[in-house]
Amino acid sequence: MERLEKTFARAAERDESVLVAYLTGGYPSLPETAALLETVCAAGADIIELGVPFSDPLGDGSVIQATTQHALANGATAAAVLDLVAGVREAGVQVPIMLMGYCNPFLRYGLGQLYADAADAGADGFIVPDLPPHEADEWVAEAEARELGQVFFSAPGSGPERLAAGAARSRGFLYALAANGVTGVRDQLDPGIEDYLERVRTAAGPLPVCVGFGISRPEHVRSLRGKAAGVIVGSALLKAIGGADSPSARVRAAGELIRELKGACR
Repeated sequence: MERLEKTFARAAERDESVLVAYLTGGYPSLPETAALLETVCAAGADIIELGVPFSDPLGDGSVIQATTQHALANGATAAAVLDLVAGVREAGVQVPIMLMGYCNPFLRYGLGQLYADAADAGADGFIVPDLPPHEADEWVAEAEARELGQVFFSAPGSGPERLAAGAARSRGFLYALAANGVTGVRDQLDPGIEDYLERVRTAAGPLPVCVGFGISRPEHVRSLRGKAAGVIVGSALLKAIGGADSPSARVRAAGELIRELKGACR
């Protein structure tokens, strides 16, 4: 939690948006994920959202689904992703790392053991798309006991009660979906996003709000400055990585996109 809190406080002092970069653990391989993670942090990513592969990622679109299947075929598991986190911490990466995954594999791992191992590895918290706030007592208790973040979601269709519940249970930040549906690159943001984010900020109070799902271009990032504490970029980054034909080219592509997007945060 301390790393998360300091990240948002530092960005607020600088009057810039926090940039959250999503990578799939194990894509294109576990060693390459580690190299990509170090690269995007050096290029300006403020927080890493690291996907824990699962066979049925219902909140994700085709790009992330494809990378997840690739990672699973390579043998990526929750334990392997935790080892990856421990490795990049040993290599000197200091930015917050949030683990994004789904209930089934986390419950199979065992929540108490999972949260203990995540804290030991150097992770900073969890983002679980299919975990409703009203069913999250055990998860939030584990997060509080380990001083980890626990992120819940809002959506454009969320009413006041749902917004309030997600904000009240979140630790670290609240994840605001920019659009209904699944992840994926979008040409334009929803024209009603400003009114929606105003409702989310009102519900969140002092809790930072980060916007994701469809954020892919510098103009998207610039248009959201001052309307949310941070932006989350996933599919666009994975598309850039997947479009390159060698490990060195993938690292360059990832670094170039993150530098461009971070420039729009300022």
